[in-house]
Amino acid sequence: MRADAAAPAVRTLWKRPGLRAAVWQALALLLVGAAAFWVWGNVTGNLARRNLGIDFGFLAGRASFEFGENLVGYRPGDSFLMAFKAGLANTVLVAVVGIALTTLASVFLALMRLSPNRLARNIAGAWIEVVRNTPLLLQLLFWHQIAIRQLPAPRQAWELLPDVFLSNRGLYFPAALAQPAFGEAALALAIGAGLALALGRLLPIGRRGLAWMAMAAPPLLVLLLRADPIEITRPALRGFNFQGGVSLSPEFVALVVALTIYQSAFMAETLRSGIQGVPKGQVEAATSLGLRRFQSLRLVVFPQALRIVIPPVTSQYLSLTKNSSLAVVIGYPDLVRVSQVTISETGRAVECIAILLLVYLSLSLLTALLMNLYNRRIMARGGGGR
Repeated sequence: MRADAAAPAVRTLWKRPGLRAAVWQALALLLVGAAAFWVWGNVTGNLARRNLGIDFGFLAGRASFEFGENLVGYRPGDSFLMAFKAGLANTVLVAVVGIALTTLASVFLALMRLSPNRLARNIAGAWIEVVRNTPLLLQLLFWHQIAIRQLPAPRQAWELLPDVFLSNRGLYFPAALAQPAFGEAALALAIGAGLALALGRLLPIGRRGLAWMAMAAPPLLVLLLRADPIEITRPALRGFNFQGGVSLSPEFVALVVALTIYQSAFMAETLRSGIQGVPKGQVEAATSLGLRRFQSLRLVVFPQALRIVIPPVTSQYLSLTKNSSLAVVIGYPDLVRVSQVTISETGRAVECIAILLLVYLSLSLLTALLMNLYNRRIMARGGGGR
């Protein structure tokens, strides 16, 4: 009788969604833990049979391999840790530049897909279908081997903009070099921003232009009293190549172009669906108020579409960052390339793979965190429409 009486109570408890969720999550956690324990035991057992162990002390050793462009100043003879830092910096640079360009390109493609002009709409649709149904690796090889490498030599380089040149040696453009007065100008700008925020809260809305004048006053004073805080250096042809300015290698250009074109094709469809998800009544209301098409998109449609597209756009950003690991195919010195060369020199494959997993996981979690914070802000403001 007691067992018969306990069965209905158990069924009643099991009907509670919170309890069922806790049980299934606990079972999933146990399965993941068991799988991780098995993998760890398998790895350590194989290493022990080969008289090896897991040791990250090799990072302090000296790396002898050459490294192309890098942002941290790595040179042959520096530590492997410095080499990994250089590879990480290159990976982050590709991800940041790729995300920015992909966002702009996807917005442009989405607007073309929604254009009332049939030609523009069909061109965008055909472009998206071709790009989305072609492997990224094939596109990367196309841009590197066929497009970029077949550009003219530096002496016949294309001048895309004033002092911006593109050749088979890469992309060259002007750069700003910090001078001794740069720190003072940055401090003055920070002081001006603080004054602007303080005055912006005290002044009425109609007179807040004075706050911007207050922000500009300290930097202008530094410019008048000191030399220029920055020096502009421009690329110039010297012999068989350009000197001065900033240069981006053909591998970097090909990688960014391929990632931008590939991911923007997917993201454009996401943005298009988000724009079409805005109720038509909102667009009609904006039109009845006399707003032009661009004003309607900027002030009414886009703010509401953000609430729809931010989660899938986050997935596209994560995909772009992870797909940047294909750079190893064309020889761009990213994190994967550094790991490959380090494994060949030290034999520490497990450690290098673990570093790769940890870095890409951290980058993905950081990107997701930032996008989730932005999404919460958009949702809290009602999509930004107010």
